[in-house]
Amino acid sequence: MPPLTWYLRRFQTMSARELAWRAVSGLREGVLWGRVSLGLEPKPRHAGRRGADSFAEAGVRVSDLRVGEWAAPPSDEEKEWRDQLLAQAEPILAHRLSFLGLADHDLGDPIDWNREHASGVKVPLRFAPLVDYRDYRVAGDAKVVWEPNRHHHLVVLGRAYRATGDARYASAVAEQIDSWIEQCPFGRGINWRSPLELAIRLINWVWAVDLIRESRLVTGAFERRLHRAVYQHLVEITRKYSRGSSANNHRIGEAAGVFIGASYFRNLDDAGQWRRASQRILEEEILAQTCADGGSREQAVGYHVFVLQFFLVAGIVARKIGEDFPDAYWSRLERMLEFLNALTEGGTGPPMFGDSDDGYVLDLGGGRQLHALICIGAAVFGRADFKSWASSHSEAARWLLGRSSRAQIDALTPAPADGLLSSRAAPESGYYLLQCGHRGAADRVSVVFDCGDLGFKSIAAHGHADALSFTLRAFGCDVFVDPGTYDYFSFPAWRDYFRSTRAHNTVVIDDLDQSVMLGPFLWGERARSRCVLWAPGIHGGKVIAEHDGYGRLPDPVLHRRTLELDAESRMLTIGDDIVAQGAHQVAVYFQLTEDAAVSTERPNRYRIDTPGGTVILEVDVKLTVEILRGSENPIGGWVSRGYHRKVPSTTLIARGRCRGNCSLMSQVKIGR
Repeated sequence: MPPLTWYLRRFQTMSARELAWRAVSGLREGVLWGRVSLGLEPKPRHAGRRGADSFAEAGVRVSDLRVGEWAAPPSDEEKEWRDQLLAQAEPILAHRLSFLGLADHDLGDPIDWNREHASGVKVPLRFAPLVDYRDYRVAGDAKVVWEPNRHHHLVVLGRAYRATGDARYASAVAEQIDSWIEQCPFGRGINWRSPLELAIRLINWVWAVDLIRESRLVTGAFERRLHRAVYQHLVEITRKYSRGSSANNHRIGEAAGVFIGASYFRNLDDAGQWRRASQRILEEEILAQTCADGGSREQAVGYHVFVLQFFLVAGIVARKIGEDFPDAYWSRLERMLEFLNALTEGGTGPPMFGDSDDGYVLDLGGGRQLHALICIGAAVFGRADFKSWASSHSEAARWLLGRSSRAQIDALTPAPADGLLSSRAAPESGYYLLQCGHRGAADRVSVVFDCGDLGFKSIAAHGHADALSFTLRAFGCDVFVDPGTYDYFSFPAWRDYFRSTRAHNTVVIDDLDQSVMLGPFLWGERARSRCVLWAPGIHGGKVIAEHDGYGRLPDPVLHRRTLELDAESRMLTIGDDIVAQGAHQVAVYFQLTEDAAVSTERPNRYRIDTPGGTVILEVDVKLTVEILRGSENPIGGWVSRGYHRKVPSTTLIARGRCRGNCSLMSQVKIGR
């Protein structure tokens, strides 16, 4: 249980209106506790006519692939998709899953849905609001419990049935949903704790159930149990929609789950009302939680991708049922894809700014890969530039958009693959890209400069203290990186490190973070950044920004940073101005990709060899450089590419002492 000081700090982030709402919600929870204790649970009054198709009276289908269509695939591409799908599905039949650092892990027979399978902790099946998911002793790492309960793997089984006609896969879907319903009674246990988790599970139930619809397994008593469980999910999510300071990506996911669930199970009580209300929420939140330039206000690229999937899937479902979203929704969704496309021009994926927990919505075969989302965007928006970036048709597009997606994408004339990269800005989001070279070529260079806010709303839950940090890609490879997230609940010291200032390519003053951590997802005083100058050039350009995060010190400090990329000399110049009156310890951090090999050519000059080429870093001679690699005391020199996965990397720390105003300059020479 968090200490009382945490609750006090958390309450201070809430408005009076939010506090009142939470107080009323608490009273409602008390009433629900009594009802659950008495075995009284929500039940649909009417579930429509019985029969295998009763849950889909409106005729909504999630895929147009015929049952058994890939048993003898008509093309080499589809054969490859089928073979990869079956290789993924077979272990799932044996209840073996890979997720969040666990590989081919046995979840038991039947699957134990209330266990944290990394630590072995059995989570108590008490009234859900009383399960403290933040307490490792109670729930282990809640993320590890929730991940298999999102039921992504059931969609894999459903796809395998649809592709091959093999009834084993359909039977496994029905068996696992039924065992979940039996083990997770309404209102009890960690799997009823978070409305977002209910929403993701509900979306995956829709896909899995519809994919096995022709098997005729969703009938009789199981169909009635499923109806009741779906209804209870919808009741609970709509009762607990995230609001106020907590209304971030959770509110988007919750609304998407309700919209999709109520669109598919249309004959359940209140489905129409829930569908309309959730659609309004999605229309509001896509504008409230993203900027006009397409960036996410959470300042977390992983969550940008996460909510983009919710918006995209909900939009496609809306079109299928003839209740489309307005143009403003689709326009902002297109901007979100453009934003991601820009961030990836220098390499294979976007920088890892802010939190990420590997969250995704549906497993549609490569759908978790960014190129699949861009491919879907190419078909939805008719964007030839998206097609060029995606480079090929994706299996996810085939499942989500149908067989016509191939023709839609083939009809687009791709943009020239070797066009020049241009510097560009997303000023409302606070990201500035200095770029040169040719798109997709070995001469490309891309620098992403983070001048954005810490995060969204009063708690900024998923932001990192990374003001004025940057990433550098050259030759299509990472060089200087944002090191990722790694953990939320299991390892507090690592949670703090990966979101600290010293874990990013920026300046640390007096060994303090720019913004003040008050909890794992709670920030206090925070740095405010602003761009002072943006001067893009034909081949590179210049950007200057500053932040006031150290203005809270007894002797206030302003950090101003200048980045200038010159394509002709292939030089990135990094200028740091420290504006102060007194004396301060200054440390400039350089976080290298795990693939880089570092050697010292002479004092303050370092050769950095990457798989694509060589970079030379020269650090200001006024500073003394320390090198960390895979260090645990102090923590430093790590990169995390996924939740609960980290590998050693190299961190260079250039330290010095400044009195009054001082200027520091480092240079990065990028080989050809």
